[in-house]
Amino acid sequence: MKSLHTDVAVIGAGTAGLAAYRAARGAGKRALLIEGGPYGTTCARVGCMPSKLLIAAAEAAHGAAHAKAFGVHIDGAVRVDGREVMDRVRRERDRFVGFVLQGVENIPAQDKVAGYARFVSDTVLRVDDAIEIQAGNVVIATGSRPSVPASFAALGDRMVINDDVFAWQDLPRSVAVFGPGVIGLELGQALARLGVRVRVFGVSGSLGGISDPDVRQRARRVFQDEFYLDPDARVLSTARVGDQVEVRFLALDNTEKTEYFDYALVATGRKPNVDGLDLHQTSIELDARGVPLFNRDTLQAGQSPIFIAGDANADVPLLHEAADEGRIAGMNAARFPDVQPGLRRAPLAVVFSDPQIAVVGTPYARLASGSFVTGEVDFGDQGRSRVMLKNKGMLHVYADIESGVFLGAEMVGPAAEHMGHLLAWSVQQRMTIGQMLDMPFYHPVVEEGLRTALRDAAARLEQARTAEKRAA
Repeated sequence: MKSLHTDVAVIGAGTAGLAAYRAARGAGKRALLIEGGPYGTTCARVGCMPSKLLIAAAEAAHGAAHAKAFGVHIDGAVRVDGREVMDRVRRERDRFVGFVLQGVENIPAQDKVAGYARFVSDTVLRVDDAIEIQAGNVVIATGSRPSVPASFAALGDRMVINDDVFAWQDLPRSVAVFGPGVIGLELGQALARLGVRVRVFGVSGSLGGISDPDVRQRARRVFQDEFYLDPDARVLSTARVGDQVEVRFLALDNTEKTEYFDYALVATGRKPNVDGLDLHQTSIELDARGVPLFNRDTLQAGQSPIFIAGDANADVPLLHEAADEGRIAGMNAARFPDVQPGLRRAPLAVVFSDPQIAVVGTPYARLASGSFVTGEVDFGDQGRSRVMLKNKGMLHVYADIESGVFLGAEMVGPAAEHMGHLLAWSVQQRMTIGQMLDMPFYHPVVEEGLRTALRDAAARLEQARTAEKRAA
């Protein structure tokens, strides 16, 4: 068996793994990058980028189909060529993957190890039973994979995950989507706008990661106006019938229906790729899911020389978070045992549906009842939104009663990807509602809606403080 020695061994060459490798090398340490699958990040291959390509096509089709509202008429029906749509998705996807591969090619060959690693001990790894690596420290950056309930196994190749969608040569006629989270909602709406018959089924009412019940209910109504969506569906059975998927369910009107689809797209979450690492051979403690317990500021697992970053730790499975975590983990692995907290940015999550969804800072579900006020704006009559016929949705901002500090926000509405950034910057700067209102707001812009919500929050803060004084 071949034996290798290194200061830092990084398992996984995705976004977090590449960042960890570069951080360790930047600190002057020897580092090995171990990858068993193809190079190219989840984002580039089957995540962020190909999904946005499909969404862009869907937005073009939707805009053309609804242009008459502006007095712009397109002669004849809007025709979507599924093969052309998917051809562009794949071509541009491959281009983005190519950029990642170029970066990997620049890594010295002696620093790359092909194969799947397993732990023999905290600092000894075995790769495909052919190579033994003795490392000073290890970074786990093995990413995640779709989590598919066993009940869908009987559907065979009629059951697909988001990875499969981007390999399609043409658009199908119909798809049943299970799971209205980020992936299911984005892909479900995009396919519907491209002319695919879509039904989206969820459980427990969850929708796009929204925890504020009022915002979630508004989002539910907005999306249901466009395509079939039941976030609290009662699916009675799924079965394969020939080359189709049979779905029996109770519809929104509470009647039992049976429909047939070309595919069942299962978007019911993802699970971290840690089950094949033989973590039981290490000294680290695992949670009930088998994921290492770790410090999210240092990414260190207990007091061990093992660090875990990116989707593998199941904390915040987003690309920018994975990049930050990889950098922190790689730096701390390089200077172990001098482990230091790294910069963790304000939480920001965006769903690229239409209208978009954004969750910033502390979400509603994690706020202590009675400690905060909510400021609100309805985009129905917001000036710029109405001009663009994007006047759907609402924004809630949350402020601490005692300090007036802006805590977070949840939103479904126009330009949420941009509004979310302004709000995330405000959270990270620990700005008060008053300080945010002192910032400039141009006219006419969607951000004026944010100002309306902030003014509402300021008024509610004043009311809450007046009530406290009276009670005292």
